[in-house]
Amino acid sequence: MAFFMSVTLNIPGGVCNAFGLTLHPLRHIVCAERSFFMGGNRVKHEVAKGRGATLQIEGRFDSVARERVDDGWGTADEKLPPFKTTVTVERAKSVIQRHDSPDLPFMQSLNAYRGCEHGCIYCYARPSHGYLNLSPGLDFETRLFAKPEAAQLLRAELAKPAYQCSPIALGSNTDPYQPIEREWRITRQILEVLAEHRHPVSIVTKSALVERDLDLLMQLAQDNLVQVFISVTTLDAEIARQMEPRASSPRRRLQAMWRLNEAGVPCGVMVAPVIPFLTDAELESVLQAAHQHGARSAGYALLRLPYELKDLFKDWLVTHYPLKAAHVMSRLRGMRGGRENDPEFGSRFRGEGLFADLLEQRFAKACERIGFNLEGTHLATGLFKPPSRNGQMDLF
Repeated sequence: MAFFMSVTLNIPGGVCNAFGLTLHPLRHIVCAERSFFMGGNRVKHEVAKGRGATLQIEGRFDSVARERVDDGWGTADEKLPPFKTTVTVERAKSVIQRHDSPDLPFMQSLNAYRGCEHGCIYCYARPSHGYLNLSPGLDFETRLFAKPEAAQLLRAELAKPAYQCSPIALGSNTDPYQPIEREWRITRQILEVLAEHRHPVSIVTKSALVERDLDLLMQLAQDNLVQVFISVTTLDAEIARQMEPRASSPRRRLQAMWRLNEAGVPCGVMVAPVIPFLTDAELESVLQAAHQHGARSAGYALLRLPYELKDLFKDWLVTHYPLKAAHVMSRLRGMRGGRENDPEFGSRFRGEGLFADLLEQRFAKACERIGFNLEGTHLATGLFKPPSRNGQMDLF
């Protein structure tokens, strides 16, 4: 039976009509896609090339009503345009976020973008789109927000008399080198400010676009002001294509790792997330490949599934790996104290129980055997030169 998904969003000035066109006071977005109703607030989509999520699920703060309607015209069978990536300018008042989490190696972070076009199905940042009244599913990958004034705001915050220099982490939430950075260049502008004022920075990315900023990274590296980590989840190109559809291929990430290290920019590897029964068997292989490409620092993290991400990831598993889905989730619960997610400090990144302990031991033994983490990676903070508050350059 032909039907449309009728959606009404309680956003002033914005409405998504029965024909799948979203009208919003800040943007006009095509959101029509072949789909069918699953009940509740879930819409199942056909697998779309270059997209990660297979489910459009509403955020926990969203107020959305869906109704299945047969309009009698059979138009639901017509081919509809795919989701298109749109970028909305966000006028932020500040850009440095401060943290006091005991299990994070940094106290400050900066995110130039909300949402991420890489489309990684496991991304723990997906639920944050719920704060924008958008879906953690395909909206997270297609309805992005950029902060073009981030560099100016950063400079202003660095100039405050009370500011205390501490490494700023780029990529702690969304990837600073996701595809739209090629055009927007916000991350590069941020690095220009940090290099100018000799401020330490750490970067985590899964994009080879980081090579573009090699000139700035080399400048920072000369004074021990930068540490880059490239995330490599799997060496299997097919798994990566399904799981991280718009991120650089594993081979290309390793090439970027080699080029950064050859240029004197310390670039390590993050094996994250580790997914039981899907990627965990590759732990040692990824570490070995990274070491061969110059990496000398390594870390790992177990898969995290906060809030709506649980349903998104489980649907993706059933869609792409139906024979492994039950095994993956069973093992994950076994490493999370019977739960599908553990938000507790200290265990959220590593897990608990027998299999979590074995994973930690495997990582430690592999690092020792291959030669990782033999030296500390403490960045310099004593070289920081605050910007002048009156906008004038210092004479000396």
